[in-house]
Amino acid sequence: MKKLVSIGLTVVIVAAIACFGIKMFSDAGYYYTQIDNSKVEEVESKGGVIDFTGGMSYSYELAAYNEKGKEKTVKFGTEKELKEGAFLCLTVKPVQGVVDWKEVQYDELPAEVQSNYTAPQK
Repeated sequence: MKKLVSIGLTVVIVAAIACFGIKMFSDAGYYYTQIDNSKVEEVESKGGVIDFTGGMSYSYELAAYNEKGKEKTVKFGTEKELKEGAFLCLTVKPVQGVVDWKEVQYDELPAEVQSNYTAPQK
């Protein structure tokens, strides 16, 4: 009987770990930010050592907001300095951080995000 309980408990633990692992590596959230080049840092090559920027030349650390307006500080690397004032939609995964980004227009930002930024003058 103890062996059966032990096997059952092991199955439950393995299933929980598998579900958590799948969720942790697959659930992506979207955050929106505006480029502020006063907060960019040029990253020197580490001579083959892998760092959080993935070998990128520039590192940004910016406030970003999800579609509900919840703020989160994000850190990501780029190969070049980005356009001052540009709005980005960031794909953020729980363990990996920012895995992708694309430039978007102000009017493409969710309303809760727009409330954190000033609309650009046309």
